[in-house]
Amino acid sequence: MTHSSLSERIARIARKLQDAHDPLETMQTAVDLAAAEVDGCDGAALSIVHRRRRVDTPAATSETARIADQLQYELGEGPCLDAIWEERLVHSSDLATDPRWPTWGPKVAAETGARSIMCFQLFTEADTVGALNLYSERRGSFDAEDRDSGVALAAHVAVAVRAAQQVQTMSEGLESRTVIGQAQGILMERFEIDEEHAFALLSRLSQDTNTRLRSLADEIVRTRQVPSGDPA
Repeated sequence: MTHSSLSERIARIARKLQDAHDPLETMQTAVDLAAAEVDGCDGAALSIVHRRRRVDTPAATSETARIADQLQYELGEGPCLDAIWEERLVHSSDLATDPRWPTWGPKVAAETGARSIMCFQLFTEADTVGALNLYSERRGSFDAEDRDSGVALAAHVAVAVRAAQQVQTMSEGLESRTVIGQAQGILMERFEIDEEHAFALLSRLSQDTNTRLRSLADEIVRTRQVPSGDPA
């Protein structure tokens, strides 16, 4: 593969990633592209970091890749976890005999048939997003050219996924503020109180009913009813 062909492929991948409309679609597009574009890849998956260091696999191209990822989370060892927390690139040409993962390696090889792997840390300047995991059913499947392709692909995937997550967070925040504002308006009209007291009432009702503020606001807007309790 020439440098120009790699550049052209990565540019095409970047455009496709930008066409996705939400984080899950972006992630699925990313693994589909990785499986198609990297020679020797039989299955691709994304490990994504959530709050409190929880990791899961929201997108994969095959059940083999998804199971292989899940086994790492259950056993607490594996190349995907190493890529997330320790190294930018983790590569193994034979998972069944690699001494770095004495439990996961032989188990995943026996249960899924995966034999080679490349994992790329997904990171931006702000934080670590997760890892892009490429599996092969053959030993020694990935070469230096595949690693170059994967590094370039992972950089675009990290930016695209983080951007999609931020857009979704902002959208959800705006939607929550809108619903809470609507619930405040209903309370203001119902009890002839001002905006500040309406929010205080909403907060107290949330605590008294052990209901999230957003969920309580949704209920009030949907039913036009205030949950039982003394609103004084």
